[in-house]
This record gives sequence, structure tokens and C-alpha cells, in this order.
Amino acid sequence: MSPLPESLLLAPENLALATDFYQLTMMASYFQWKMEEDATFELFVRRLPKRRAFLIAAGLEQCLHYLRTVHFDGAAVDYLRAHEVFAHADPAFFERLRAWRFGGDLDAVREGTPIFANEPILRVKASLFEAQLVETYLLSVINYQTSVASKAARVILAARGRNCVEFGTRRAHGPQAALYAARATYLAGFSGTSNVLAGKLCDIPVLGTAAHAFIMACPSEEEAFRRYHASFPDHSTLLIDTYDTLRGARRAAAIPGELRGVRLDSGDMAALSKEVRGILDENGRHTTRIVASGDLNEDSIDTLLEAEAPIDVFGVGTEVVTSKDHPALGGVYKLVERCVQGQSMPTMKWSEGKMTYPGAKQVWRLRDPQGHYTRDVIQLLGSPPPAPDASPLLTPYIRRGEAVCEPPPLTALRSHCLAEVSRLPGELKTLADHATFPVEIGADIAAMVRTLQGEQAP
Repeated sequence: MSPLPESLLLAPENLALATDFYQLTMMASYFQWKMEEDATFELFVRRLPKRRAFLIAAGLEQCLHYLRTVHFDGAAVDYLRAHEVFAHADPAFFERLRAWRFGGDLDAVREGTPIFANEPILRVKASLFEAQLVETYLLSVINYQTSVASKAARVILAARGRNCVEFGTRRAHGPQAALYAARATYLAGFSGTSNVLAGKLCDIPVLGTAAHAFIMACPSEEEAFRRYHASFPDHSTLLIDTYDTLRGARRAAAIPGELRGVRLDSGDMAALSKEVRGILDENGRHTTRIVASGDLNEDSIDTLLEAEAPIDVFGVGTEVVTSKDHPALGGVYKLVERCVQGQSMPTMKWSEGKMTYPGAKQVWRLRDPQGHYTRDVIQLLGSPPPAPDASPLLTPYIRRGEAVCEPPPLTALRSHCLAEVSRLPGELKTLADHATFPVEIGADIAAMVRTLQGEQAP
């Protein structure tokens, strides 16, 4: 499977300009003042959103695709050259842009891995010139897919083993977001999507039923069911709540042949699903599944299952593709280290509420004898592991612009995510009043912070 191609909705020649303008002005100034030293940036989330005990790392595959293909073509360079802000820029700057390809390093957490506040999700080491440019795009992709995957993981927990299908394309923030959302929800454990293009590109199972318009366009509900079933005799899930739900259930149950499922999209789903289950069973439709949809989220699904609603599949749309209760993840990309004349110089930001930890870092994950995760330790890169069995989370993907590790297929990432979530402490997997996973800042980082603060003291 090829990575989800940006070229579908964002032409490759435009990738370099899909950034904030200040990235380019900083690049021009770096070039002017010959600031060619290597720099290390880390992308992380300062704090978890409300009602999130963990996040699910997602979006790395698209970041890798970007870093391998991003470049400035002639039209992009000409556009920048004509901008009034660059009126006094050195002409050699534009030639540098024209010749540029990403030549740095990228280390990252494997997609589908649970992550926590202040833990680097990815680390970029490259010249200041190029590490600065890629900030905006990497943040855009990681923030959105991680946000959706994290919301989807909560839905999966609420569903308690029932299948969940992503139905949100029409409510996503544009067609490209819809593709990313389909990918992120599948990675987190959803069983399919209604987005046909995502199915083709990412090999995600594509699922769907019919809309109320089909029922209303036919001479009667009964005739609509007959026609739809005749068109798809082995794959019919009939929408039964256009008029009267229970009458629709009886009509669907009377259709000859296999009936894959019926769908409820409105009303008191707990009560209706029980009555519909009874109607189906009375007619020998014991294997016919009940699908529920209609502005569902993890809380409404949990409530339905607490009420013992016999629902087999949940179609979740708006709530998951927009991560409606927390629609914007506050991931940041910060300079943590510079290399000046061959010497590493850690850097940190001291702003109140926005302090960053200095130095390139590794995250180590520890587990108990049963394999459940117990705590994380963030240490400086190169420090010895905090325990013999600690596992590093960040691994190399790009070195000097060349791929050194290919991401696994999406199906493998999905299996990885489900397994990883199962290893989290049980108290993190509740929808409300969850515990906080222990994340420790290593003594080496704490000592470096004290040193840097001492050096800057008046």
C-alpha cells in the first residue's frame, strides 16, 4: 500500500508553500546570516486535553511522505521572489530554495502508540534552514490525526468489543480531513469507513447502507426494501426508521433471503433496539445485526450498552472526525538543541506556562511482569535506560534525507494500537474520572534545566 498521497488534494509542487509565512522569512534570515548549524526540534503536546487519559500517535506516514517529496519548484520560487517582504533578500536565497531537498534526520514514535504530555512524538534534526520550514506541515498532520485517533480510541473502549464504523466524511473539515479521519479511526480500531476513496487508498473496509432519500424515492417503504435487497441480496442493511421504526422492522424481517442488518438512526435507541431485536428473532433473523447511527459518541454508546441495548454495530461520524469535545490538539514543535562548531548546545523556553525541557530526548516505557505499562521516563538522548527492560519509543525513520525504516501497513498499525491500549492500566481506560499515567522527567534533564537557569540568572 502506498502512503495516502497528498497530491489528491494538494499538488506536490505546492507542498513547500503549505506553511506559515514566518517560516520562510526566518529561513531567509538564517541564510543571510549564515546560520547553517544543525538544530534539533521536538514535536509534543504540553498537556492532555480534558477527558483524555492518553493520546494515540498518528499521522507519521504522511509526514514521511512529505519529507521525501517536498521541494520548491520554479513557480513557487517566483511567487516568493515577487513578494514585497523579500524585496531585499539575497538572490542566492531563492536559488537555495530551488535546489533544496530535505536532508535531515527524523525519529518518531510508531503510529498507534499511546503517548502522554511532554513526550516527543517525533524529533527532527537538520539545518536550521530546513528544520524550520517543516514545522507547520508536520504539526498540521500530527495534530489532526492524533486528535481523531485519540477520540476514536475512546469510542472503541465504550463499544466494548462491538464494531464501530466511521461515517463522518460529510461533516469533516473538507475532503482531505475526511481521508485523514478515515485513516486515523481505522488505525485506532474502527472496523471500516463510509469513505470510498479512503478505502481505495488505504485498504480500509468500506461499509454503508442507504439513506432516507432512497426509501422516500420509492413507491413505499416495503417496495424500497424489496428493491434494495434485490440489488444487494448478500449485503443489505435496511434503514428502518424513515416512517415508523417498528413497522419498518417487521417489513424488513419479512423480506425473503439473507438480511445482513437493519439500521436505527433516530429515536430512543435503547428501547427501540430491544423491540427490533425481538421482531427480528421472532422472524428467525437471529443473525441480522442492528446498526445504530445518529450523532453518537463514546458517552451515548456507553449509556446504550449500560441499558443493555442489543446493538451490534455503531456508526460514528461528526463526533469522531471533528473530535467534537476537544477539536484542536495543542501540539507544539520546539527547538531543544543546536550544534555550534561541533558542540551540542541545549536550549529551552522559559515562558510561564510554556516552558520546554532542553536537549534531544528519548522516552522509555516500563512494564510490570504481566506486560502492563507502569510508567514512562523521559531522558536525554544517549543516557542509559532507566531499567533493563525499558523500551525506547522513538526510533529512526530518516537519516540524512534517506529512509532507513518503512512504516508498517495500516492493518499492522491497527493491531499494534489495539494491543498497546490493552496494556495500559485499567484506570486509564474509563471514560470519566480516569487516573493519570506516571511520566517522569529524568534526573539528567532536571540537572540540565538547573544549569541553564543558572547560566541565565542576572
